[in-house]
Amino acid sequence: MKTPRWFNRNRFSYLRIPAAVTLIAAAVVSGIASAFNPPATPDTRLTNDNGANGGYISAYTIATGQPYTDAVLDECSIARGRQNEPAVVVDPRDTNVLLGSSNDYCGVYAGSPPGAFVAAGPIWLGYYRSENSGRSFRSSLVPGYPGDSSPYAALAHIRTASAGDPVIAWDNHGRAFFGSESSDDPAGTPKTFGDQWVAVFDNPGGENGNTINDGKRFVRTEIVARGSSAPNLLGKFNDKTAIEADRTGGACDGNVYYAWSRFTGNVGQSNIYFVRSTDHGATWSSPMLLTSSTRNVQDPDISVTANGHVYVTYDQGSGQNGQPAGNAIVKSTDCGQTFSKPKVVATFIEWEQRDVSDPEPVPVLSSPDDPEFGEEAQGVATSRDCGDFADHCKAGYSFFRLDTTTRSATDQLDAQHEWIYLVYNATKPGTIVSSGTTYGSAGIGNGSQAGVYFVRYDGATGQATAPSLIDAQPSGHQGYPDIAADAGILHALWWDTRNDPCYSATRPVGNCADRSTVPALDVYATSSTDHGNSWAASTKVTDVKSNGNYEQFDNRAVPFGGDYLWITARGSFAYGTWTDWRNTVQGSDPREVTEDEDNATADVKQCRTFNATTGWSGDQCPHDGGIDQDIYGAVTP
Repeated sequence: MKTPRWFNRNRFSYLRIPAAVTLIAAAVVSGIASAFNPPATPDTRLTNDNGANGGYISAYTIATGQPYTDAVLDECSIARGRQNEPAVVVDPRDTNVLLGSSNDYCGVYAGSPPGAFVAAGPIWLGYYRSENSGRSFRSSLVPGYPGDSSPYAALAHIRTASAGDPVIAWDNHGRAFFGSESSDDPAGTPKTFGDQWVAVFDNPGGENGNTINDGKRFVRTEIVARGSSAPNLLGKFNDKTAIEADRTGGACDGNVYYAWSRFTGNVGQSNIYFVRSTDHGATWSSPMLLTSSTRNVQDPDISVTANGHVYVTYDQGSGQNGQPAGNAIVKSTDCGQTFSKPKVVATFIEWEQRDVSDPEPVPVLSSPDDPEFGEEAQGVATSRDCGDFADHCKAGYSFFRLDTTTRSATDQLDAQHEWIYLVYNATKPGTIVSSGTTYGSAGIGNGSQAGVYFVRYDGATGQATAPSLIDAQPSGHQGYPDIAADAGILHALWWDTRNDPCYSATRPVGNCADRSTVPALDVYATSSTDHGNSWAASTKVTDVKSNGNYEQFDNRAVPFGGDYLWITARGSFAYGTWTDWRNTVQGSDPREVTEDEDNATADVKQCRTFNATTGWSGDQCPHDGGIDQDIYGAVTP
């Protein structure tokens, strides 16, 4: 979920680059694996909030066939709103069944009076269901959102008014588990609870029911960790989620594992915590600290090997006591009851789009376009999301957050190895140059090229392969990779800007020298049949190239695309999802008395009136496509 830049809890300090960076060997893995190469399939929309393809349907109706709707679902069906940070999982028992989710803003204008749009509705987790291997999806929301009065609402034992950072996992018995960070007080105060919760869906016919109904019936939602209810994301705030279930058939089979980052106070104080459930999400253990010897860590991911061992990987930023920037791992051999001390797997040069905040006057609004609390706080020092007004940055570019993250996976069917597969995007050594401005991706004022790296870690021996580029490209950046492993095949995908007509290591993605923005984002994917020793030639998955720099957030002032993409696999079948802007309607911002550096190319369609007493109205045509950000998916290599 988007987090405020002043809080700086989502990334690390980039102002120093180590003189000697141990480890990243820029050697490219050579050879082409004879991996599964599926026929090209058209991109499929998971978020049918455009009045077509059935709109949004209650999860209660999907499971029972009984009609139910409410103001939130009605709004979601026509919203043409925003969705980002997608998750998708294929049912291990039936590749026809896929479940997806995202940060779904479709209900933000629910309950608005006729002729006016008031941002009073929820941001929530989507529940997107396919029963035809991802060729189409029915769109819904996880029950328990504000305004939900369906029979399922009472089964959601949660206390917050918004939710995000969706993660999903299947067990091998027809159950699906949706994890979420959640915040915002239903009473409308500035409190941000920072809770973590897990929702459970099962097969209404039981474990032996028709597998096409796996993960269809909502069972419950339970809080697994509580924040401290402090205003403005301070105090104890839990965020950055991860989930996995044991599908090995061994002694730990059916256990569900959940991890997150806990941020305390303000800058740089973060640790990884972990819980487990041995009764299908009905109850959870007390939170366990995994990173007592490190700080400034986040982005956990959970993997389970065939022998039931549990691994948690995460990113760590450079900091005190010589802590290097890199990814680290902890291990449990007792079904998640205890863990080893952290071990660094690989170090790297962090890559992050960043500039110096340079706020400009903010036009007075009579009513906000976005929820007042939680999501759209302003920045004061350096910024990872730059746009207009308070979100303006010194170099004059408009760009969304894109930075180094690590994802990991294991093959739970591989009884011969205890291998954990990691992918991450980082600065390529030798590509750092002066940007000529305050913008930087390897520290303020230093540009660089980002590539996706692969490492195989052997949990039995503690040894790791040298990091290698999955797909070396002379031009463009690669970001937010993900990896899946099953039945001896690895599948990976990432955002790729090799087709950016304005690419330069000295500028943000999709930004031209004159500060205009252009479509630059594609998704590429590949696979490996030899445990990552070689990778097939990458394939472009997206049908349409996207401009991720549309200013759709913070009252139409700044872009945001989420913090991850997702891929899932069962054997040779793989499916990926991503945030997409192909349906966004470009426009101009009438509040810009003198057009700014993006030359209207980052502005979206909006309708406002001006009153000398109250200032500008809120956007009165949000349904017209200016904020139409979607989740798309497709079969991948």
